[in-house]
Amino acid sequence: MRKRIDLHTHSLLSDGELLPSELARRACVLGHEAIAITDHIDASNINTITSLIDAVEDIGDNWDIRVIPGAEITHAPVEIIEKLAVRARGLGAEIIVVHGETIVEPVIPGTNHAAVSCPEVDILAHPGLITVDDAELARENGVTLEISARKGHCLGNGHVADVAREVGVPVVIDTDTHAPGDLLDYDMARRVGLGAGLDESEVEDALVKNPRKLLKGNGII
Repeated sequence: MRKRIDLHTHSLLSDGELLPSELARRACVLGHEAIAITDHIDASNINTITSLIDAVEDIGDNWDIRVIPGAEITHAPVEIIEKLAVRARGLGAEIIVVHGETIVEPVIPGTNHAAVSCPEVDILAHPGLITVDDAELARENGVTLEISARKGHCLGNGHVADVAREVGVPVVIDTDTHAPGDLLDYDMARRVGLGAGLDESEVEDALVKNPRKLLKGNGII
């Protein structure tokens, strides 16, 4: 079984169904080398990052999977995305995701632009109909774009893959897991990438090279 890395999952600290420990256990059984738990945050609950870190430390001390504390800035005013990202980093979030302008939710226009303009952001999740200009900003600021396995959010995957290829910005394939059945093994994640229009080499990059590079750049591995 090939190991994989998923950098976008949710526990019951936001709207996921599982405790961090059960999420990690299920990911371990499915062959994950690492997962990031990136619960939804705005200014009201950003301090839950400290609770997540406590759970992550317990898991890391005892199980053969790296669990990374993170956060997903979600439906926040575009004017405070950078402030929230900086604060989340200061609280110990090692992976910072921004909930992008998926075509199936009323995300505030300009969220993609605010996210890719902030070097503190690691991943712009399910960015929908992202523009070439914003993709170029993502490349310049070291922000990775996401190919999403989540229902609805995945409807923009083909566009994201095309734009990312055009401007040379890296992509990762994540699940945006909320429930036990959302987690994917390497083979199914590979199929999601192929379905988005990535070729085999690009899928390999999205599942192995790019997440590893992101984690290395953040000093996590």
